[in-house]
Amino acid sequence: MATLPSLPSRDDMLRMARSTTDITGQLLDTAGNITRIAINTLDPRDGSGAEAIRVLRETTAGLAEASASPQAQEAFYRIVDTLTRLGTSGAPLAVHPVSAPAQALLTVLGDSLLPVLDAVEPAVEEFAAALGDLVEAASPLLPATAGVAAGLLLALTPLIRAAADVLADSSPELRRVAEALTAALAPLLPFQVALAERTATAGVNVIRAALPPLADLTEAAAATTKVAGPVVVAGEELLVSALERLQPALLAATSRAGRVARATAVRVTAAVAPTAERAVVVGVSTA
Repeated sequence: MATLPSLPSRDDMLRMARSTTDITGQLLDTAGNITRIAINTLDPRDGSGAEAIRVLRETTAGLAEASASPQAQEAFYRIVDTLTRLGTSGAPLAVHPVSAPAQALLTVLGDSLLPVLDAVEPAVEEFAAALGDLVEAASPLLPATAGVAAGLLLALTPLIRAAADVLADSSPELRRVAEALTAALAPLLPFQVALAERTATAGVNVIRAALPPLADLTEAAAATTKVAGPVVVAGEELLVSALERLQPALLAATSRAGRVARATAVRVTAAVAPTAERAVVVGVSTA
């Protein structure tokens, strides 16, 4: 005989009633806040309501006018046609027998690439941050680059349209070319497959034979590097010390070259324009 479930206790009833009251209060507070925001936004006394309605009407009218133009209608039709073609051509691929090996390959690649992606994630994050800093630093050049890109696209558009028209008009010839290439290459494919199999076999044998010597060479190189590590570090230290010692001389030579260039520019300017107003020519000593 089935037992009747026990009724909730008085504490449980009080807890449920308190939770229901709290949730109801939060909902009422949220509704009050939404109502207050709507009233403040559409309040006609400070003009914000009328301004919001005016902006909304202008935006709606602009969108309606833009979408009603023949160019927009043609673009919409092209988008729908393209999506329809993609769906029509892509749907049979989902049930085609070739989709099963492709899905298995993608699964294997995903399982194999996950550890690699986890390993390179910090480096990719650092590279992305550095690239973001570079883009931010080069932001003054972005408008000019965008203008040049837009000009190039506008210049290439007539060429692409002309090429598309030529290909559309020459579709019978293109079909003949495709048929001729297919007829010429079809007999060669079995031989190419056999050669590829032989090449793969020979390559595998070469790799298997070369791996042990390569491992020995790598171990010897690693041991040599480990032994020569202090020498390399000492050479780097000497190079850095030499650069640090040469830095004052390089700065002095650069400063002197700059003074000589300024003095030469002043003298050349005075010699090229002798009829100009007499001015005081300041000569800079190179000493």
